[in-house]
Amino acid sequence: MSRLSQTLIPQVQRQSVEELTDALDLGYGDKVSKRTGFMIMLTLAGLIAIAGVLTDSTATVIGAMIIAPLGTPILGIGLGIVTGHLSLVIRSILWVVIGLAVVVALGLMFSVFVATPESLATNSQVTGRTSPSLMDLIAALATGFAGGFAMCRKDLSAVLPGVAISISLVPPLGVVGVCAGQGLWADALGALVLFLSNVLALVIAGTIVFTMGGYAREPGSSRTANRRRAYTVVTVLAVVVALPLAANSVATIALARWSVAIQTLTTQWLDTEDGARVYDVTWSGATATVEVTTDDGEVPPVADLEELLSTAIPSWVGVVVDVGLGNEITVQ
Repeated sequence: MSRLSQTLIPQVQRQSVEELTDALDLGYGDKVSKRTGFMIMLTLAGLIAIAGVLTDSTATVIGAMIIAPLGTPILGIGLGIVTGHLSLVIRSILWVVIGLAVVVALGLMFSVFVATPESLATNSQVTGRTSPSLMDLIAALATGFAGGFAMCRKDLSAVLPGVAISISLVPPLGVVGVCAGQGLWADALGALVLFLSNVLALVIAGTIVFTMGGYAREPGSSRTANRRRAYTVVTVLAVVVALPLAANSVATIALARWSVAIQTLTTQWLDTEDGARVYDVTWSGATATVEVTTDDGEVPPVADLEELLSTAIPSWVGVVVDVGLGNEITVQ
């Protein structure tokens, strides 16, 4: 171990590879107890998370995060990559997939308790998990590093509950099932992307920490284990997960800015109309719809608004003014 690694993971506090494997590999040691315990806690975490989503209760969702059984096989993937044990990687991936299927199935079952699909649009537990951004990845990476160090160091095991709260694994899967059960496929996909990005972030961080801890050189590691391969895997995973989240972040920021510009310029356009009001801007693809009302139902010439918007938003962004009673005016 390098001096930096010994500082971050002191030898006296370092878990052995056998202890780490026993903690993260569901196929090592007492397999039956580990696997039944995993399934019991996963099912309970799923039920708690779904209940929290359906009742829009942050405290209940946090309860599901504390249980966090999925963190075990996910970090097991990182350990398998570092130690060169392909069987551990595959076995851990299978348990993550099983966990995904169980929680999504529970979400589908309990989606019947949703009154209408529209009610989910105002549910903070849903809306907060359907549009992942680059900041979600950064938070997940930091959580993964914390979890990796907590697993490697005997003196940091007490922080594991806090680590579990910081990462969102089971709740997004509950959102996937609930949204899919209500036919909200775009929201379900967004929540699934959040889950997968969190999984990859944990694998990336775990792989880096376990490599720094010197586990690739342990006697029990595969002869093919090496740092270069571990870092190659980390780099590929980082690119795969970062690019779409970065693109989504840029798009979200752009839409927010354009929404403000559209509201501001529409208000300016209606300045001479009595009782004019401008409401929220909603988006459908690259088209923005702004809702307005006036006392007499009349609006100024659309060309004036088009001129105002021409310098504020790109020409390929469509704008529609909804004046009520089904009357919509296409601006550009």
